[in-house]
Amino acid sequence: MAETKPRKLAIIASKGSLDMAYPPLILANAARMAGVEVDIFFTFWGLDIITLKKMNKLNVAVVGNPSMHPWFHIPTLLGIIPGMSAAASAMMRSEIAKLDFPPVGEFVQLVCDAGAHLYGCKMSMDMMKLTEKDLVCDAKVLGAMEFIEMSEGAQLLFV
Repeated sequence: MAETKPRKLAIIASKGSLDMAYPPLILANAARMAGVEVDIFFTFWGLDIITLKKMNKLNVAVVGNPSMHPWFHIPTLLGIIPGMSAAASAMMRSEIAKLDFPPVGEFVQLVCDAGAHLYGCKMSMDMMKLTEKDLVCDAKVLGAMEFIEMSEGAQLLFV
């Protein structure tokens, strides 16, 4: 009888706005609940999701985000008005809470506790002058080539 390899999911999180923090976390959580091994590589602005000082202060970009118009019920151009991003972010946090999803920092910890592995991109961290101490306690720093090696055979998602 052939031995089956455990399923693996590798997620690359490259965006750090509030609306882009949830997709990799939701996918990682669902995968862990299904027993899938999960590695998440946070690069460029995606690092904000696991940076202690930023993870609970993420905002939604209203300018240049065509999806905001039907959701927020305002023309995109009005997004340049001061405070619109903060208002949209508060509205999105409220809607997320209604769905019983935790805030970003709590969700990151939940995904960690479920056994997902979190990695900050070394090059992006160097560029942003971040150290491992700036990240959530379970995150490690990893180079892109190391992540490519460890994700061999995994289903790969770029978010």
